Amino acid sequence: MDRRTIGATALEVGAIGLGCMPMHWAYTASQQNGETALRTIHAALDAGASLLDTADMYGPFTNELLLGRVLRERRSEAFVSTKCGLLVGEAHIVANGRPGYVKRACDASLRRLQTDVIDLYQLHRPDPEVPVEETWGAMAELVSAGKVRALGWCAIGARAQRRPGSGSRAGAGMYDATIRQLERVQQVFPVSCVQAELSVWSREALDRLVPWCASRGVGLLAAMPLGNGFLSGTLTPGQGFEPEDVRARHPRFTAEMMAANQPIVAGLRRVARRHDATAAQVALAWVLAQGRHVVPVPGTKKARWAVQNAAAAGLRLTQEDFAEIAALPKAMGSWD
Repeated sequence: MDRRTIGATALEVGAIGLGCMPMHWAYTASQQNGETALRTIHAALDAGASLLDTADMYGPFTNELLLGRVLRERRSEAFVSTKCGLLVGEAHIVANGRPGYVKRACDASLRRLQTDVIDLYQLHRPDPEVPVEETWGAMAELVSAGKVRALGWCAIGARAQRRPGSGSRAGAGMYDATIRQLERVQQVFPVSCVQAELSVWSREALDRLVPWCASRGVGLLAAMPLGNGFLSGTLTPGQGFEPEDVRARHPRFTAEMMAANQPIVAGLRRVARRHDATAAQVALAWVLAQGRHVVPVPGTKKARWAVQNAAAAGLRLTQEDFAEIAALPKAMGSWD
C-alpha cells in the first residue's frame, strides 16, 4: 500500500487505516465475537492498513483490550492511535481534561494495548471546565516521558460547537471553534493530526479545516469516509437498524432520507464501473485525493471490507470522475 507521511514528527502510515470502533461501539448491540474482530484487524495489517484507530471509551475499554491481543504479536507493523478525555456513564458521556486524569488514562491504555508507547494520542473532546492548554500540557508531558510519540486532536462532533449564524454556506464556520482551539494548543506543543468527518456527503472540513492542516504540516484523519456505511451502497432504505446502532436515530438514515440519497450512491457506482471497483472504493479514493496529508480511517467489523477498503489506496480517479462526483446532488437530511 502507498504510505503517507503526516505531522511535524513525520509519522509514516498506510494511506488508508482501520477504524476499530464498530467492533465494540455505536454500531452493534452486543460485543462482536472476539475471533471475528481479530481476523479483521489482522486482515487490515496484512493489506497494509497500518493505522489502527481506537479509543479508551469504545466498549468502554474492550476495544483497546482487543487491539492489545494483536499488538502483542504484530506491534512493529502497526501504528496505534487511541484517545482519551471522555468518560462513559450509565446515561451520559462527559469530558474529563484534568491533567491527572489524562496521565492515568494513558497508563491504562498502555496496559490494555500491551505496548510501551502509543504512536498517536488524541484528545477525544476538550473539557469545558479545564483550560485546554492545561490538558494539552499534560499530554505533552506524556511525549517527554516516552509514553506517546505524537499528539492529535479529535474534532468529531464539532457541529455542537458551531455558533448559529456563523456562516452563510452549508458547513461554513463549523470548524471555526476547533481551529481557534488548535491554534491555542499549538503554542504549547505541536499538533500532529486532526481527526474529523470527511466524505463525499460530508464535505464541511474542506472549507477551512483541511487547508488549515495542510498549511501547517498537520495530518487529517478522515473519520466516517464512507458516511457511516451509506456510501458503500450496501444499505437499503427501510432496512432498519438495531436500537443501539447510532444510525437508528440519525436523520440521514430514515427510510425516506436513505431513498432520497440513493442518487449519490448511484453516481459513485457509475464511476466505479469505469475502474472495475466498488462505490466504497471510489468514495475512499475521493477522500485520499483531498491532500497528501489526508488519511481516511474507515471503520468495519468484517475482514472482507477491511481488505476491500485497503485496496482503494491503489485507485486513481480521473478528472472526469472528479467532475461527476462534484456534480452529485447534495445529501438530503440533517447531519446533526
